[in-house]
Amino acid sequence: MLLIPAVAGCGSDGDDEPKNVSAKTAALGTITPGVIKVAVQPYAPYTSVQGDKIVGLDGDILAYSAKKLGLEVKPQVTDFAGMLAGVQSRRVDITIGGVAWSADRQKQGLFTDPPYYSPPAMAVRSGKTYKTVDDLKGLQLGTVEGYVWVKSIQAVPDAKLHAYPDANGVFDDLGAGRVDVGFLDPLIIIAAQKERPELKIDTQYMTPPTAAQVKAKPAYEYFQPYQTGFYLPKKATKLEKAISAQIDAMYENGELEKLVEKYGGDPEQFLKPSADVATARRGVDRPQDWTPPSIAQ
Repeated sequence: MLLIPAVAGCGSDGDDEPKNVSAKTAALGTITPGVIKVAVQPYAPYTSVQGDKIVGLDGDILAYSAKKLGLEVKPQVTDFAGMLAGVQSRRVDITIGGVAWSADRQKQGLFTDPPYYSPPAMAVRSGKTYKTVDDLKGLQLGTVEGYVWVKSIQAVPDAKLHAYPDANGVFDDLGAGRVDVGFLDPLIIIAAQKERPELKIDTQYMTPPTAAQVKAKPAYEYFQPYQTGFYLPKKATKLEKAISAQIDAMYENGELEKLVEKYGGDPEQFLKPSADVATARRGVDRPQDWTPPSIAQ
């Protein structure tokens, strides 16, 4: 998710390592051999914890990878700031849940290859259609406080920003007609569309602004697709490479398409990178010849 991070703590437990951990699994270098400690926040349908299991799109992707690597998943519930801080201080092995790659975040941790790409999604009232940034001029636009869409909305000519403590506020005012468009992560909108039909809302994907538009108004970059990643401590190089390899394999074997569709997403939107994904990471935390994973073109 595109949230402006703050500093917060994230605790860890002292669980004993599972028995019969293979040498290959132990070599991954998790804090407790055979266990992968995962910081998450309640953010369905990306991440939520049921019992001792993480469910949701990110949770399912990690569970598939962890099983292949012989790791037992141990969730630790916190908030978004705590997720990042727990990784950066290595109190957890990894954090997941729509975490956007950024050049600043990668300086303090490691990102896997993108498990999916998050397209610019809009919640709109049924019967209304908005396609480009120009269509948003003069409208009432909502998002959650702290999300970087706040900056994008503030850059739209004559638009009025409505910022809410959580997504429910966006949906409530959208349904009541006080907001024209809500900017949230796409699966959040899709889930609300199904769970709250009385709101009469639709999910639409924005045509990203052009390079010239972003150059003229840099805040428009947040109206473009962003690449997500699982985020790990800086020294967890073996674990990052192992999980990235599993993610890449899931693009190839169809598992990611199944999971995206399971949660109502469109694989064509979620699993094909935009042109700037590679250029953003090449020479930063990936080699100059890195090619982002993708389903078949």
